[in-house]
Amino acid sequence: MNATAMNRFILPLCLLLISITVNNPALSDDRPNIIFLLTDDQRADSLACMGNSIVETPNIDQLAKDGVLFENAFVTSAICTPSRACYFLGQYERRHGINFNSGTTMAKKAWQKSYPVLLKKAGYFTGYVGKNHVPIGTQGYKTGLIDNSFDFFYAGHGHLYFYPKIKHKIFDAAKSDTQIEIIAEGAASFLNPNSKFIDGAITFLKSRPKDQPFCLSYCFNLPHNAGTSTMKMRPTDPILYRTKYRDKLAEIPLPSTYVAKDDIKTPKLPADVLYTQYRQPSYAYVDTPELLRERYVREYQTITGIDRLVGELRQQLAEHGVADNTIIIYASDHGIMHGEFGLGGKSLNYDTCLKIPMIIMDPRQNRTERGTRLTDLVLSVDIAPTILDFAGVKRPNTMQGSSLTDVLSGNNTGWREYAFAENLWSTIFGVPRCESARSKDWKYIRYFATDRKAFENVEGDARYKVSPKHAAMYRNWLNSSLEGEKPDYEELFYITDDPEESNNLASDPNHQEKLKEMRTELQRLLTEAKGDVHADPLTTPLVILKKPL
Repeated sequence: MNATAMNRFILPLCLLLISITVNNPALSDDRPNIIFLLTDDQRADSLACMGNSIVETPNIDQLAKDGVLFENAFVTSAICTPSRACYFLGQYERRHGINFNSGTTMAKKAWQKSYPVLLKKAGYFTGYVGKNHVPIGTQGYKTGLIDNSFDFFYAGHGHLYFYPKIKHKIFDAAKSDTQIEIIAEGAASFLNPNSKFIDGAITFLKSRPKDQPFCLSYCFNLPHNAGTSTMKMRPTDPILYRTKYRDKLAEIPLPSTYVAKDDIKTPKLPADVLYTQYRQPSYAYVDTPELLRERYVREYQTITGIDRLVGELRQQLAEHGVADNTIIIYASDHGIMHGEFGLGGKSLNYDTCLKIPMIIMDPRQNRTERGTRLTDLVLSVDIAPTILDFAGVKRPNTMQGSSLTDVLSGNNTGWREYAFAENLWSTIFGVPRCESARSKDWKYIRYFATDRKAFENVEGDARYKVSPKHAAMYRNWLNSSLEGEKPDYEELFYITDDPEESNNLASDPNHQEKLKEMRTELQRLLTEAKGDVHADPLTTPLVILKKPL
């Protein structure tokens, strides 16, 4: 073969090999591994690195020192299922249309554009441990779609409680009985490429391939009430969950705006807007200082337990030789009220519910940029596009969040000036629908009162049943304020001087121009969040439930 003929043969072959390598990253892959830890009901002020003087979180604090801490991180929906769907899809609830008691689950076509599925398609080895709270398909959790979408799945659907084996058979073979330690066992099994996967896990291989980048999602059900309320301090529990912080019980400070239930004189919100005796059911632990301090102890114990898991995780990454190429992201699905103004629970658009801890540690980052504390307004919907950017995977146009990669490198030019949040969960519990726009200095919230007549004479388990009427109501709520529904109540706060959101300026004559400005801004954000008003939400009808998801 002469030189000319050889060139005609070699050049196409080289181009073919390049194409194969690019389209099959696992054949030659130095992309980063990604670990995403998502806690449940964890407030932003529950870490030492965020100013908490009681809780001990040395490993998470170190994670922040080695990475970037976001001081103004917020979720866009402060309740479990819609928030977790926001994380998966990088979308606002207004667009994905998934919530409790709404007769909806995520559509299969929507799930195909979630960050775990897109990473797997791009050659990542994917794992999921802990709690799944997002139903998919017409049968919800029974569909099995999410279980089989990962290369390694070691999780329970719905609440795990503190002792997950009581409810979830998948954890039966775990050596531990407590939630954090069970999750740690599953994660350690996934991370170790030299051992077989833990018994019970849904998997298609016996161990993680060494030559393939991985993405592991940890999803806790702590410090959520479902976990902390079921702690029994069994003799077999780690001593952490039996004694830690109990010697500091009397020292734990209550919120500056705390009001015991019996001391409430003027409700934070009008009774026709929030009519649940000032708190949601299941959150009676805010009613007295004694009950609240007991709950603080349990929450801090579990947060310290998660902190220890973070320390073990980083040690395991080092032992397996992947620490220098593994990005760790830490966040929560939302915060929680601790008796501020007598309120308990979540879903409202106060910072206590919306503001979360968020840390991104990228070991490849320039050392001079590590340990940074950023004040940019970042949102839960930003995580999915950020993960895909880290992995070099093209983001689908369905994602509404913005990648944080530029902000992490110090380029925040053109970054958002306002954060949008919403609550579309409105039921017999009397929680009002609300929407908000927040800048670094100002917060505007508007409320739409629950129609009591729609839930009259509904008691007990019937509260959880989804009627066709209620499902239709929820679907209407996705567009109602865009189409002119008037709010029943408004709040305006100057956050800079009033971080506790105590002084409502909405009726103050001196702030009417600011109120008008924030109304306009909220409407703009709302329009962006919904997208096409006439587009169907990315949901599918769910078989009527007898119990809550």
